[in-house]
Amino acid sequence: MATAAAPQRDEPTAMPRHVAIIMDGNGRWAARRHLPRAAGHRAGVEAVRAVSRAARSMGLEALTLYAFSSENWRRPEDEVSGLMGLLKFFIRNDLAELVRENVRLRVIGDYRRFPGDVTALVDDALARTAANTGPILAIALNYGAHAELVAAAQRLARRAAAGELSPDSIDSAAIESELETRDLPPLDLMIRTSGEQRLSNFLLWQAAYAELLFVDTLWPDFGADELDAAIRAYGQRQRRYGGL
Repeated sequence: MATAAAPQRDEPTAMPRHVAIIMDGNGRWAARRHLPRAAGHRAGVEAVRAVSRAARSMGLEALTLYAFSSENWRRPEDEVSGLMGLLKFFIRNDLAELVRENVRLRVIGDYRRFPGDVTALVDDALARTAANTGPILAIALNYGAHAELVAAAQRLARRAAAGELSPDSIDSAAIESELETRDLPPLDLMIRTSGEQRLSNFLLWQAAYAELLFVDTLWPDFGADELDAAIRAYGQRQRRYGGL
């Protein structure tokens, strides 16, 4: 009787449900080409488009992208303004595709600090994809994990002070229910591009048991092939969650 062939060593043994990416290296990409930093950010938007499409074709349930951190306000004003312009460009040019592809757009972070026209575009994009039932594309805008955890703790503290719950009942599940990612699948894989090896205040709670992958590729050069390679690398790892 024929037996099933053993899987090839280079085939992934598992598929992540939720992948998050720290998109790093736009400035260095531009500098290596003697271009302004804005050109690197524009190229980065093209990478967002390519990777989000690839994630859908691969069957990922959720893709979370670190687009603008709460620390990015420290950058020069013209660069921040340019990033806002690129966000508007992405929404205006890609929203119809997201609606058509049944993608649920999510935003984590306090994006309402952005200018009114940007906020209005984000609100419209969220409303137009709210009823979609397909994969989730979550964009982190003015996001910081410390602020997320502080806000979650404050909400739980207010409920405890009001007698709505006992402090002793606050556990991991209670904290997770207050996080901005509460309706996303658990984070399986965190990728950072450009060779840097730190999380930079991104999804600190959610990354507790995620696999971490740091790649040298600069973000504008990260595409479908690089995402596929990352998922294959993830598939070769053994996730023990503290067990044997």
